[in-house]
Amino acid sequence: MDQLNLALAAVGIVVIVLGLLSQPLNRSVFSLPLMAFLFGVSIGPVGLGLLDVDQWGDPVRIMEEGARLTLGISLMGIALRIPRAYIFTHWRTFVVLLGLGMPLMFLVSSLLVYWLLGVPLLLAMLVGAAICPTDPVVSSSMVTGSLAKASLPGRFRHTLSAESGANDGLAYLLVLLPMLLLSAKDTSTAWSEWLTHALLWEVGGAIIFGVLTGWLFGQALQWAERNKTIDHASFLAATLALTVLVLGVGKLIGTDSLLAVFAAGIAFDQVVGGSERAEEGSVQESVNLFFTLPIFVLFGLMIPVAQWFELGWPGVALAVLVLLLRRLPVLLLLRPLMPRWREMRMALTAGYFGPIGISALFYAMMIDSRAGHDIAWTVGSLVVCASLFAHGMGAAPGAKLYARLYPGDNDS
Repeated sequence: MDQLNLALAAVGIVVIVLGLLSQPLNRSVFSLPLMAFLFGVSIGPVGLGLLDVDQWGDPVRIMEEGARLTLGISLMGIALRIPRAYIFTHWRTFVVLLGLGMPLMFLVSSLLVYWLLGVPLLLAMLVGAAICPTDPVVSSSMVTGSLAKASLPGRFRHTLSAESGANDGLAYLLVLLPMLLLSAKDTSTAWSEWLTHALLWEVGGAIIFGVLTGWLFGQALQWAERNKTIDHASFLAATLALTVLVLGVGKLIGTDSLLAVFAAGIAFDQVVGGSERAEEGSVQESVNLFFTLPIFVLFGLMIPVAQWFELGWPGVALAVLVLLLRRLPVLLLLRPLMPRWREMRMALTAGYFGPIGISALFYAMMIDSRAGHDIAWTVGSLVVCASLFAHGMGAAPGAKLYARLYPGDNDS
């Protein structure tokens, strides 16, 4: 009981203090996710020892489900925040980012793990898939707020948000393939399972389920508005309810529930225009503050420092090289094919603003719980920690530098 009350108090302290200081922190090198993470480290086993996740139950399950809920909330916020039909209008850019960019980032990450850690290739692919996607939670903290809106152009902010929303769910396919190849009796069985069940049902079914649920919910909301049975506050609560509904049902029917949430948010937005209402109520900032900061505190409580030291210098080199080589070279290579990021300055900026975060922790824990490979958690958590410092401390200075170099480039 003491652990529960201490945890509740810790979450309350983080949300209140960081909320009161959010404006200056967002303009400094100390981002909100980074500060929440450091607070978790300070009160966890590595620091004061006030909280110990091992006493709460299964740490793997706690982190996996906590990350899934956080990602679901963040993905719905992204779907409501980006302009209506943005993904469909600029489909060429997203086809390249998701169809070519994400597999190439997966390849780079996997080869770095294979080369530096000397693990079997399939295991390296498993770890590489976990750290491949651009994180929607950290990305949202980087592209929202007054500084980002005043300094970074909309074609960058909206494209990064939509990319992080879509690739987070689609990365499931990349994670599942090496997992199946490692566990199946033969290669043909693994590929058959991946194509028929994972691709067609878990991903395809998630998109269909999400779109139908979001569309039906949007129609129901419009009916409620016409009949004046709902107010604005109920609208905000309803979008959160839609998120947890799709997360729960999507998981129960065996689909990729995170992708289903993003699809539901996009479909819902097409019906009711949630992006304008989310902007009017500043719901994204408040939702992010309350629902996403606790997961970074939890991460700080759980960091596997002993396992990091066991990796030695190859682990440090891996974290640095993943941040340098996973994204930037790929976007520079694909730049001519992406209309929204064709300019060199856009490719360079997007190459830097591509954090690794909660999605990597979610997939690492999923790999651990399903396949028993805890190396995904060890490596994934180390890379996420490095990304929190690199991107968390560099986001505000990077935005200010962009505004100073390109003062007239600030399309909404």
